[in-house]
Order: sequence, then structure tokens, then C-alpha cells
Amino acid sequence: MRIGIVAPSCRIEADLPDRLISVARTHFGKEAPELVFHPQCFLSEGHFAGPDRARVDAFVDYANDPALDAIWFGRGGYGACRVAEDALPQLEGAARDKLYMGYSDAGYLLAALMQNDIGRVAHGPMPACLNRVDGDAAVIRALEWFLDPVTDADERYAAFNLTVLCSMIGTSLQPDLRGRILIVEEVAEYMYRIDRCFHQLSASPIAAQLKGLMLGRCSAVPDNDPAFVMDEEAVATHWCQRAGIPYLGRADIGHDADNKVIAFG
Repeated sequence: MRIGIVAPSCRIEADLPDRLISVARTHFGKEAPELVFHPQCFLSEGHFAGPDRARVDAFVDYANDPALDAIWFGRGGYGACRVAEDALPQLEGAARDKLYMGYSDAGYLLAALMQNDIGRVAHGPMPACLNRVDGDAAVIRALEWFLDPVTDADERYAAFNLTVLCSMIGTSLQPDLRGRILIVEEVAEYMYRIDRCFHQLSASPIAAQLKGLMLGRCSAVPDNDPAFVMDEEAVATHWCQRAGIPYLGRADIGHDADNKVIAFG
């Protein structure tokens, strides 16, 4: 298997490829997939991994390459919303046969691919997760899915960062979630902002589409002054009840090395 890696948001470190390839070979041996990093991953233009055009072109180049079996988004940050709409019309036949994985800011591309029935999409760890504590386990978990892309046959899921999902509402990237169980997670947002996002989600057309909602981890939440009192689960259940969305409990995803793979199906 050959996995192409692109960075539609922020750049990755120059030493990451060697470290990632070493982890893959150590764990999988001769069965290790070949990891192919696009040169664009190491570009830098301010916040971004190169200018918008370079990030669009890199994604389109690798997605349309029939010699690659999968696309792995290198890391999150911000910038994929500046890529998705321009890249989508350029995707051709080979792009439809691929596996795609990422999370956080890569959610814009996951939504665009899902909306247009392009490839098999999963929310899961990215190469930059290797920089986290216990990051080896995270990237191995992702590579195991690429090698054996299991999808839950009984349910249809979709998973997104909450802020990223809410920012897509009302845009051309807003995903169609009819009949799906939605899983959301968040990182480094005040509880009042999480509450605000749940209000927006519950008041949007997406709410009526859902079969249910599950809540991943909300980590690194800054202290509110005064204390917000409600935690993320109280917030989620409040807005689910108001919108008539079945709340289905917690899910094992988040901005950490324990982030599990959720295949959209």
C-alpha cells in the first residue's frame, strides 16, 4: 500500500517523515505501507503550509494519482477551508477509489469528500500526532485502519471538531448528515463557546437530519470567570433535548493520542 501525505492546513516538521517511517517499519515490518510525503508539506507561508494554490495543487495531485491508495492529511491547524472548494471540482476517477483520513481542521475536506461520495473517509489520527505523548500508538492505529479499513456495518457515522462543523453550516461544505450518528469533539475552547456552538448546531437544519449525537472529549478547556458551572456533557444534553436529538453518550475521540478511528461509512 502507498499512502500519500499532504498538508492542507499547517506545515509539518522536516524530521517527521523519518520518524514516522521508522515507527511504521518497526511495527509492521515487511507489511509496512509506503509513506509518500508531498514536498508541499514542508512549505511555509505565514500560518500555512505554503500558499493556497500550492495546498490545493498538492491535494489534487495526490488524490488523482492512481499509484497512491490513500491520502493522509498531515496535520490540522487552520487552512483547509481555503482548499476544499477549489480542489473538489478537480478531483477525477482515481480520487474516488482512495481512503482518506484526518481530523480537526481536515474536517472541511472530510465533509467535502463525503458530500460528493468520493472515496472512503475516516476521522482519525494524523502524522503530526506522532508529536503527542504516546503518539506512536496513534499513528499505528491510523495505519492499521488504512491496511484494513473496517467500517461499522450497522451504523452510519460522521465525526467532526465541533467548531469546524459549525463553521460549515450555511456554506457549500455543510455536510448532509441524514440518518447518521454525529460525533463531535473540541479542544482549547471556553465552555461558553462550546455552548454557543451547540446552540448553532441544534438550531440548524443539520439537527433534524441526525439519528443521534455522541460527545467526544473536550480537552484543554480554559477556566471561565466566573465559573460556567455546566460541563460539556451537560451542555450537549441540554441542546440535544431542546432540538429533539437523541443523545447517545460519550465517544472515544479527541485531540489526543487516544483518538480512535471513526469510519464514516
